[in-house]
Amino acid sequence: MTAKPEKKLTRLLLKFGNIDPERASAKQYELLKDNRVWRAFINGYSRNGFVIFDGEALPREELLEKLGDLEPEITGEETVTVGELVESSYSWNNVLGQVS
Repeated sequence: MTAKPEKKLTRLLLKFGNIDPERASAKQYELLKDNRVWRAFINGYSRNGFVIFDGEALPREELLEKLGDLEPEITGEETVTVGELVESSYSWNNVLGQVS
């Protein structure tokens, strides 16, 4: 699967009401098996996380339904391009951020 760098993705910041570390890990794994989800991080200790997904391929309602048992609450929403996501994933970004 290829995507153009300017393709828009949606990043939902989430807070969870009913979660524990084991269920968080299992749900994160389940989400990441779906090729419409680009990134997912669910922290069962702090009860928050985020999901970056293709809103054209995966409707928000379907994503929230998959997370339903964790009682998700959307706390923020951002739009990010594929290019920005890839660039933010480079390990050298972490090093350069600490140097400056």
